[in-house]
Amino acid sequence: MNVTVIGSASAATPEERALRDLYLEHGPALYTYVLRMLGGDTYRAEDVVQETLLRCWNTRNLADDEGMAVRPWMFRVARNLVIDTHRTRMARPLEVGGDTWLTESRAEADDIERLLSSVVMQDALQALTPAHRDALMATFLADRTTQQAAETLGVPQGTVKSRVYYALRSLRSVLEERGVR
Repeated sequence: MNVTVIGSASAATPEERALRDLYLEHGPALYTYVLRMLGGDTYRAEDVVQETLLRCWNTRNLADDEGMAVRPWMFRVARNLVIDTHRTRMARPLEVGGDTWLTESRAEADDIERLLSSVVMQDALQALTPAHRDALMATFLADRTTQQAAETLGVPQGTVKSRVYYALRSLRSVLEERGVR
């Protein structure tokens, strides 16, 4: 943990020396305690220790006097800071990283693109003759071979092959008319 010692020993005020001594005496144990509560997050642990020492400074609670033990007070303050930070984070919406929104918007755009493509394809299929549409549905969309599609449709395999060929040509023309490549 990086700590800047407040002033030099000779130039420091009595309060600054008391704060430095407080940190030297209780800081490492407090840091270890906070680090454990935060699951190893060193940056947040340093912030909590610094905030705890700042509160000691502000309340002039820098030395054990009048029977008040500073160490338990500091540990309680640090614990409360960790709890408050956790509660604040839970009350706020989840923060989004810099690229998360972009990834999500791309995924949404892909979903919208698929939906639009599906609508365009459904419309284009309706423009085909029923025989051509059935041949495409029985082969490509049902993932069947031409032999299986022929058995399903009750027509010869050669008929299915020619209907699929002409259906694809017609489908390509219909899609080009609608501006789809």
